[in-house]
Amino acid sequence: MAYVDGYVLPVPVAKLAAYRRLARKAGMVWIEHGALEVHECVADDVQSGKHTSFPQAVKLKADEVVVFSWIVYRSRKDRDRVNAAVMADPRMAMMETTDPADWPFDGKRMFWGGFKPVVSLMR
Repeated sequence: MAYVDGYVLPVPVAKLAAYRRLARKAGMVWIEHGALEVHECVADDVQSGKHTSFPQAVKLKADEVVVFSWIVYRSRKDRDRVNAAVMADPRMAMMETTDPADWPFDGKRMFWGGFKPVVSLMR
């Protein structure tokens, strides 16, 4: 069964175009190494909640937007293989050689995890 990595992060509105370019480049690296799908979504209808919410989870600032993203793999084992290959890919070295202050998102407020699907419905 498929496996999914999901992540949520804050992106300054002024850096959204730069984030989109980075996400497209990085997403292609994941696809080339075997990921089945890469999705990057910008919040359109996300409200702060009373107890918890996407904006609260990333401590969203007034000039930022939430990005919700996921990558689909064939399996957990395949995810581990793909991610190892991606991290070894020289094109991803940009994230290690660039000052995090220059990234188009705040990696300190990003969160992620791996998920086993329990229900998958498609039309």
